[in-house]
Amino acid sequence: MFIQTESTPNPATLKFLPGQSVLDTGTADFPTEDAAQKSPLAKRIFSVGGVSGVFFGNDFVTVTKTEETAWEHVKPAILGAIMEHYQSGLPAIEGEAESAGHASHDGPDSEIVNQIKELLDTRVRPAVAQDGGDITFHGFDRGIVYLHMQGACAGCPSSTLTLKMGIENLLRHYIPEVVEVRPVAA
Repeated sequence: MFIQTESTPNPATLKFLPGQSVLDTGTADFPTEDAAQKSPLAKRIFSVGGVSGVFFGNDFVTVTKTEETAWEHVKPAILGAIMEHYQSGLPAIEGEAESAGHASHDGPDSEIVNQIKELLDTRVRPAVAQDGGDITFHGFDRGIVYLHMQGACAGCPSSTLTLKMGIENLLRHYIPEVVEVRPVAA
C-alpha cells in the first residue's frame, strides 16, 4: 500500500491519500480524541500523539498536528497508523456514519438557503475538498450566512481570506440578499 501526502493551505494540516475509499459518502470530522470513539481509524491516528484533529473525506484523511509537534516526527507514525488500519479490515467508522452536511433551515428564507446550499455544493465544497477540508451551511439570519469549516479549513491562516474574498463574493454575486459570511465553531 502506497499512501501519498499533500500539503494544504494550513501548515498544521497534511492530507493523506491512501489510494482507496475512506468514506462512501459525506465527510466526518473528529476535532478531538474524544470525538473519535466511533472511528477505529481516527482513534489509531490520535494514538500517535501530537495530533489535534482528524477529518475524513471520500478518498482522503486530513490530519492536524499540535503547534509544538514537527511533521517530520509524526508523519511516519501517521502513515503507519493508516496502513495498519487498512490491513486490519476494520471500517473507518463503526455503525452508521454521521455525514457532515448542511444544517436544515426552515422559514421564510428557505428559497435563499436552498440557493446558498446549491452554490456551496457545486462551487465551494469541491474546491475545499482538494485542500483537505469541507465547508457546510450552518445558518442564515438577516443577510448573514454562517458556515462551519472543517478539516484543513478549520484554523487555516487563509480561511478568513477564503471566506471573505472567495465565498462571500461568490454568494453576494449570485444572491443579492447575502450581505456577509461568518464562520461558526463546531
